[in-house]
Amino acid sequence: MATKRRYRILSLWFSLGLGISILAAGARAQGGFKAAAESPKAPTQADMYCSGIVSDQAPPKDTYIISGEDSRYRITYSQGDDIYINRGSEQGVRVGDLFEVVRAVKENVPTKWFEWQDTLSKAMGTTYADIGRLRVVHVDSKTSTTEADVLCDAMQRGDIVRPFAVRPAPAFHDVKFDRYAAPSGKKTAMVVNTKNFGVISGLGRIVYVNLGSGQGVQVGNYFRVFRYQGTHSETLYQVRDMAYKVYGFGSAPVAYKWDNLPRQVLGEGIVLRTGANSSTVLLTTAHQEIFDGDYVELE
Repeated sequence: MATKRRYRILSLWFSLGLGISILAAGARAQGGFKAAAESPKAPTQADMYCSGIVSDQAPPKDTYIISGEDSRYRITYSQGDDIYINRGSEQGVRVGDLFEVVRAVKENVPTKWFEWQDTLSKAMGTTYADIGRLRVVHVDSKTSTTEADVLCDAMQRGDIVRPFAVRPAPAFHDVKFDRYAAPSGKKTAMVVNTKNFGVISGLGRIVYVNLGSGQGVQVGNYFRVFRYQGTHSETLYQVRDMAYKVYGFGSAPVAYKWDNLPRQVLGEGIVLRTGANSSTVLLTTAHQEIFDGDYVELE
């Protein structure tokens, strides 16, 4: 038994030493170990150009993807493919022009996650997914051939094509996240939907809230995400009266309501885009999972 133990210790030391040697060799080849990467100072280009938006203003549909190469058997197109749009030199298109591609999307199997979700979603408008960006590589009189130089999703026939507009990335703020932050006293809304129609979000995910430019929200603003405590939940299945009494597990003598308990601060996010009644928010801090139906307030 002692011999086997010594053998395992030697094997462990050999493996550890070999691993360190490999890492050191790699470090020498690159001029030494690199310092840990700095925290990002602003959203990435993917965050900005693949985030989508909810809007009550439909974009013009006069420009669109016709199809692409090998269209006799292909229905989607990606980077490296020739993609054809219905605008050419007669409409002023030139080689090098940039276009963005968007698509109206909806949940395939609608499921109401919280009480007011349908009503709030309709008031916000239609969800438009960012599909990518096209660069014109060849122009004919009535059509143009393009290539995708930014791709968020596979492109399809009929996708809406619009002139590309730069979206400046707002800077992240340098403020320590406060789990016990007092209410800001500013406008309050809800996480109504998430990108791709999920119901749970976390760090780095995109959510859509029902406050927008019409209510004074601007790109770069921060929303704090929080949840009320109380006897009933609109967003998660629970046993009746779970919040204050369950047989055999103790009970509180009073059923405290949401306005008599500390709220639960879950995270925060930065506004990337705004519609009239909606904001596209990148979650920059998530202390725990964030559900559709959780509340937000302007910081």
